[in-house]
Amino acid sequence: MTEPEVPHRHPDPYPRAAGDARPVILTGADLTVAEVEAVARAGVIAELDIHARERIAEAREVIDGLLAEGAVVYGVTTGFGDLASTFIAPADAARLQENLLMSHAAGVGPPFPREIVRAMLLLRANTLALGHSGCRPVVVDRLLDFLRLGIHPLVPEQGSVGASGDLAPLAHLALPLIGRGRVEFQGQIVPGLVALREAGLEPLTLEAKEGLALLNGTQMMTAIGALLLADADRLARTASVAAAMSVEALLGTDVAFAAAYQLARPHPGQIEVAAEMRHLLRGSGLQRAHHVSAHKVQDPYSLRCVPQVHGAVRDALDHLRRVLDIELNSATDNPLVFPGGGVADVDTVATGGGRVISGGNFHGEPIALALDFAKLALAELGSISERRIALLLDARLNGGLPPFLAPSSGVESGMMIYQYTAAALASEHKVLAHPASSDSIPTSANQEDHVSMGSIAARHARAVLLGVERILAIELIVAAQALDLRLASGAAGAGVGVGEAHARIRARIAHLDRDREPGPDISAATDLVHGGVLADLVRPSGSDTRPKPLE
Repeated sequence: MTEPEVPHRHPDPYPRAAGDARPVILTGADLTVAEVEAVARAGVIAELDIHARERIAEAREVIDGLLAEGAVVYGVTTGFGDLASTFIAPADAARLQENLLMSHAAGVGPPFPREIVRAMLLLRANTLALGHSGCRPVVVDRLLDFLRLGIHPLVPEQGSVGASGDLAPLAHLALPLIGRGRVEFQGQIVPGLVALREAGLEPLTLEAKEGLALLNGTQMMTAIGALLLADADRLARTASVAAAMSVEALLGTDVAFAAAYQLARPHPGQIEVAAEMRHLLRGSGLQRAHHVSAHKVQDPYSLRCVPQVHGAVRDALDHLRRVLDIELNSATDNPLVFPGGGVADVDTVATGGGRVISGGNFHGEPIALALDFAKLALAELGSISERRIALLLDARLNGGLPPFLAPSSGVESGMMIYQYTAAALASEHKVLAHPASSDSIPTSANQEDHVSMGSIAARHARAVLLGVERILAIELIVAAQALDLRLASGAAGAGVGVGEAHARIRARIAHLDRDREPGPDISAATDLVHGGVLADLVRPSGSDTRPKPLE
């Protein structure tokens, strides 16, 4: 029977392969998750598109015109938040912007990893490139200088409620532009002013609207979301590999993965995962035994329902992808500038060169909901993996393998405690999966009376992702051990994909022939999962259009 084509949903039309060092050109309109990862993790340079530079300059002319006219514009000639009714004289515009950055840098907690800070710098530059923020081109240039020169602001993880965007984190991100705050530069933590001097840069003196243009927006939660999605794509494919290995080791059947059966309920993710399972199990002597004799009628759900559960996770991640594709290329500060007067149908602050509109594009609700959905889905990926680990270790359920896969059960505990660790992680994920977006605490004297908590959704989603990587790493170790024992007993060979996965694991992690400390093995397997070392096995060579792991 001809294998149906696997649907590749929402592929990056121009995927960046590992090692692709072409500069990322920022237009404000077409930045991709793969490009975010390339800049954040591989050090690829980002440059500003010439037409974007022209748009930025046009929007700045609108702001200058409003200042010249003495117009009352939120954040330009007024205070912020509940102080929006307080008029600020043009002579105080620069001090207002500097005070904004300093007063809002109230974040606490450990600093974000470098890759997240780099992603934030890139996304802040890209949203300004749309030309709706009213800053000067030099502000974008300086953000890109930071990326190019490796000047990475220290940004505490906590302090954003995701309403006027990620105010506190973005304030910490922007402070070094004016020579304040702290940065990581050349392996040292130094004051921002010191890093600027050593890099040959002058501190910026911000002009009207520029501080607000740097602070309003969803770039913290979106940066985390973009890198999380890149990792989750590889994680989801690796989960198929782990599940296929467990199916083989537990003498499960591939009958439930039949194409015709899956097409009777054609959710895209379900069809895709089932096809991956068939591909991984192709040529399996263990499966052939099911086909020539009476196969097991039904396996436990954690084996039989892999397409349904893993596939639903894929569909949830694709929702996050759709949201990120928009958010990466959106203007998310406030107010927004529209050069040329193209919004004459609304009552706005106007000048001869354009109009300014105050609204709520900085509100993080779209990202908050998508990240809450994604972290719930990822938690499920870890939950079902933990159940397969339990099956592999239980001598009453694992098809004749020794208790806890120990070479000498009783004297040795084997892999008993591996499942404890997986269970602990899965339980913690149940707490983290609580939707952050369901909460709201008003801020700014009730001016900001509904907030998204999207930053919390992002941080929790990242924590869940890292935990699920460890659970799947444990499943790969345990499944490889079970396959060793199964094949040593004379069972027919495993499928082509499963066999290759087993070989790659054994190249890094030795068979457990006696009790040893599990830590190094779990760490090595986690690196294997995070790096996507097995992810390419789920499809025929050359057919995978999703982003590849970065070297």
